[in-house]
Amino acid sequence: MEKFFFIALILIFSIWYLSYSATRLDRLHHRVETSWANLDGLLQRRAAVALEIAKSDIADPASALLLTAAAHQARDAQMQTRSQAESGLSGALGLLLNDGHLVDGFIEKDLLRELSELTDKIRVAIALHVDAVTRTQMVRNKPVFRIFRLAGSAPLPVTYEFEADVL
Repeated sequence: MEKFFFIALILIFSIWYLSYSATRLDRLHHRVETSWANLDGLLQRRAAVALEIAKSDIADPASALLLTAAAHQARDAQMQTRSQAESGLSGALGLLLNDGHLVDGFIEKDLLRELSELTDKIRVAIALHVDAVTRTQMVRNKPVFRIFRLAGSAPLPVTYEFEADVL
């Protein structure tokens, strides 16, 4: 009787631990999805601000054309090409801001301030996203998660190259 009780206790504890672990992993995946949604929203806003800058008098026509193309490419990119498109937009914005021929005006300063604030927010969002991805990958690499396939069919979260070179 004691042997049966001990085996039942171990079985109940194991089921509880696996359930707890699966719930934890689910929360980590949710955190990755939430951080990506936040980052994606900020990146879409940055592309919109870049389009506004291109339409304003801040840049010369050639820079405006380059910025417009990069912003549209970043807004419309699929996940496979998103990293390259975001890097292109960062490069175009960097060229514009480092040009030194920016027009002084109230609206222009407002757009540049908004871009600067967005860039700061994007840096924070990238740090949060990278942290969420790293923690999720660490947990998924533990043997108990692999043996019992607690991740199910959820894809392993990844980071993207553009996260290293945001303006």
